[in-house]
Amino acid sequence: MTATEPATPDSGELAIAEQVAAYQREFPLVDPQVETIVSTLSRVARRMSVAYGRQLTVLGITPAEWEVLKALVVAGSPYRLGPGDLAKRLGLTPAAMTHRIDRMVAEDLVTRERDESNRVRVIIELTANGRDKWLESMRMAAVFEEELLQDVTAEERPALSELLGRMLRRIEESQPDALGRTEDLA
Repeated sequence: MTATEPATPDSGELAIAEQVAAYQREFPLVDPQVETIVSTLSRVARRMSVAYGRQLTVLGITPAEWEVLKALVVAGSPYRLGPGDLAKRLGLTPAAMTHRIDRMVAEDLVTRERDESNRVRVIIELTANGRDKWLESMRMAAVFEEELLQDVTAEERPALSELLGRMLRRIEESQPDALGRTEDLA
């Protein structure tokens, strides 16, 4: 698919080139090359999000639950974190984190136990079921991602990775709160 083709014949969504032309018509100062890149990235991200969401639905978990599973896996064995640490890593309020954990405990994705060394502290730990769901989601994502990048050669992938990394660093530097609410939670 090129930037001039619609995504699907009946989607109602303009091709990127048509969208950029409309932007230029209404706001002549827009840089068409920049807008084409940004609009394409936006569509790629949106479609990837939809695809990942479908995969998670097959597994019976939500994207929000997957984020918690990921945070616990990234923390490393024994896959435990306090709810406050989880909330901070995910950019959530403590109340939102508690609600999410409640659902995940009921679904046997995580456990919530008192820390034996500090009875005031609560520990959230990944269950075997939660780890299995996370691993299966990664297997499914790996297949999808390989298909997604099939038109990008092995030689092009490092350059693409570097370019996208530079874009990500720029937005993280200029928009430090772009991850989510973190600074105003205290």
